[in-house]
Amino acid sequence: MQNWIWNNGRGRIPPAMTKRAVIQKIIETLQSELETYTRAAKASHAEATAEENRAENKYDTRGLEASYLAAGQANKIVELEESIAAFGELQNRRFGSDEGIEVGALIEISQDGEHAHYFIGPSAGGTEVTCDKHEVLVITPQSPLGSQLQGAAQGKKMKINLAGRKQAVEILAVS
Repeated sequence: MQNWIWNNGRGRIPPAMTKRAVIQKIIETLQSELETYTRAAKASHAEATAEENRAENKYDTRGLEASYLAAGQANKIVELEESIAAFGELQNRRFGSDEGIEVGALIEISQDGEHAHYFIGPSAGGTEVTCDKHEVLVITPQSPLGSQLQGAAQGKKMKINLAGRKQAVEILAVS
């Protein structure tokens, strides 16, 4: 594991994988997604209000369907804007090696001999970013894994229930 270093006694963290760098990658990913949804919402709105999509009879729902799509995309835009702001607020949160895992923690766990990195986010669960050639998956406290890791500290070995079976994990690093 030549890419791993000890991070101030808090566990093994890839050299360039700081929490700030991970959060910045998450924000960039969310901003890219926001731009895509904004373009799509504008196109859907234009389609919903276009003269050629005006209902010709009671069974013609093209305009109505486009307006529902535009409304859903507008809701997603608001959700993404809120997520970006929430991740921005987490950039200065620090964790000691003896603190329990909570929102804002960058963690490394070992499971079945494999190492995985997770960021406990306030939202945007399932977002994946690559930092220092390592994938980091955003999970929320509401997710099956996130809920079981809440409060656990670095060095803790525990059994978690995932996909209907118990799995042994060790928390290698919390920052």
